[in-house]
Amino acid sequence: MLEDLTVKDFALIDSVSLEFSRGFSILTGETGAGKSILIGSLTFLLGGKASMDLIRTGADEARVSGTIFLEPNARSAREWLSDHGIQPENDRVLLRRALRTNGKSASWIEDTPITRAELVEFTSLLVDIHGQHEHQSLLRIEEHRRFLDAFAGIEDEVRAFTAYYSELAAKRKLRDEMSTSEKERAEKAELLRFAIDEITAAKLSPSEEDDLSAEEQRLSQHEKLFAVLEQLTESLSASDGSVPKLNRARSHLETVSSIDPSLAPLLSRLESAYYELDDIADSLRQYHAGLAFDPSRLEFIQERLSVIYKLKKKYGATVPDVIAYVESAETQLVQLESWESNRKQVEQEIADLERTVYRAGTLLSEKRRQASEALEKQVEEILGSLGMVSTRFRVQITLREGTDTMQKSGPYGFDTIEFMISPNAGEPLRPLVKIASGGELSRVMLALKTVLAAADEAGTLIFDEIDTGIGGEVALSVGAHLKALSAEKQIICITHLASIAVRADNQIKIEKTVQSGKTVTRAFPVSGTGRVEEIARMLAGDGMSAASVQHAEELLSRYAV
Repeated sequence: MLEDLTVKDFALIDSVSLEFSRGFSILTGETGAGKSILIGSLTFLLGGKASMDLIRTGADEARVSGTIFLEPNARSAREWLSDHGIQPENDRVLLRRALRTNGKSASWIEDTPITRAELVEFTSLLVDIHGQHEHQSLLRIEEHRRFLDAFAGIEDEVRAFTAYYSELAAKRKLRDEMSTSEKERAEKAELLRFAIDEITAAKLSPSEEDDLSAEEQRLSQHEKLFAVLEQLTESLSASDGSVPKLNRARSHLETVSSIDPSLAPLLSRLESAYYELDDIADSLRQYHAGLAFDPSRLEFIQERLSVIYKLKKKYGATVPDVIAYVESAETQLVQLESWESNRKQVEQEIADLERTVYRAGTLLSEKRRQASEALEKQVEEILGSLGMVSTRFRVQITLREGTDTMQKSGPYGFDTIEFMISPNAGEPLRPLVKIASGGELSRVMLALKTVLAAADEAGTLIFDEIDTGIGGEVALSVGAHLKALSAEKQIICITHLASIAVRADNQIKIEKTVQSGKTVTRAFPVSGTGRVEEIARMLAGDGMSAASVQHAEELLSRYAV
C-alpha cells in the first residue's frame, strides 16, 4: 500500500506532499490542472521512463519519493528484497528517484542504489497503474499466466513444477558433461591425478604464504633493518641518549617534588615513562643483537614462494583455494572412475524426473483449462456491468510443441497463455495488448482485479483513464466496482465523473495556480464543505450553482461513507 508521496520540481509541480490511506482515493480537478502530472510523478517513482522535460523549469533536478507498506501477502516482494540484501523497516520501504539536468537518473530502495530495470521489477509486484501503458501488468503477456494460475489456485503446484523442471535441467546438463569419450575421460582423470599429486606434495598450510612473505621481506632488507636499529639503539641508550636524559630528569623532579609534594603525580608519570622507554630500548637491543643474515634461508623462502605462486596460478587465487582444489579434484576423479555406474544412475534419475514433470505439467494444463472457462465467464459478466456488454474475453492456452516422445516444457509448464478480447460485436478476438483504448484496458483490468482480488499480491491499483467514454449507469457501476474492490486493495483513481468520485473514501483536489509569475500545480485533500463544492463543480461542468451543490450533497449522503 502506498502511504505517502513527495514530489519536488516535477513538471509543473513545485513541491507536493500527500498521504494516502487504505480504501478508495480519488484525484479530481479542472481539466489541465495537473492530475495526470501527479500520476506521472508516481509512474516515474515506480520506474517509468524519464525525459528532460519532466524537470521543472529553472530547477536542477526532479525528485520523487514515496513509502510503500508491505502487506502480509506480499511474499514475492519480500523475497525480492531479501535476494537483493534490502531490509524493510517496520514492513515499509522508502523509494526514491531523481532526474538531473544532465539526463542521468538515480534510484534507491531504502539506501540501496538500484537500476531502473530493478525498480520496475520490484514495484510491479506491489503497484499496478492502468492508463499509463508502460507500467501495467496486463501488457506483459508473461503476467497472464500468473493471473490465471492465481485464479485457479495452483500457484504452489506451479512452484513445485518449476523445482522439478530446474532439477531435470541440472541432471541433463550433468549427463551431457558425462557423455564424453573414453579417451577424454582418461585424459581428464590423468590431469586430475597430476594436480592432486602436485598440490599434495607441496604440503601447503593456509597461512604459510603470509608468514613466508613477511620473513622474506625482513631477510631481503637485512642491511637496512640492521643499520636503522643500530642508530635507534644508540639514540636511546648512549650516555647522551634519551633513556639517560630521561633518568636525569626523573632525578631532578624527585628532588623538587620533595620540596613541593604537589609535583608527585608528575614524578609518577615521568617514572612510568622512563621505565617504559628503558624497557623498549632493552627489547630493541636484544632484537638487534639477534639479527643475522642467512642467505640460504632467504633462497629457500624465495623458492618456496615461487612454488606457491605457480600453484596459485594453476589452481586458485589463494592458498586456501589451492588446498580446496584437491577436494574438488578428488570428487571429480571418483565420478570419472565410476562413470559407468554414475551415468546409469543419472539416466534413471532423468527418466524418473521426466515422468514427474510430464504428470505435473499435464495436471497443470488440465486445471488451467478448467479455470479458464470460469475466468472468462466471470470477467465477461463484470465487463457487461461496466458498459462493455458486447465484449468477449477469452484465455488462449497453447500447448508448447514437442516431439513424439517428449512434451516440450518451460519452467511453468507446457502452456503458453495469453488473454484475448473482442471489445465490439462482430470483431475478431485479438491480443489484449492490441487494445488501443486506455479506458477499455482499465475496465478489463478492473474486472480481472475484482475476480482475482484475494489472490493478487499487488496491494495498490491506480486507474488513470477508467472513466473514458462512459457515463450514467455505467459510471455508477464502475464506481461501485471500484468501491467494492477497495475492500481488498488500495484504489487510487483519477476521475472527471462525480458519480465515481462520491464513492471514494478520500478525495484529493488538484489545482493549477500562478505564484510569483510561475504556474504551479497543488494537491491537497478535501472534505466537508470543500468536498461538496468540488463534487458540485464536477456536476456543473467546471462551474457551480445552488442546484449542483444540492445534488452533490444528495450524492454524497447516498454513496459516501
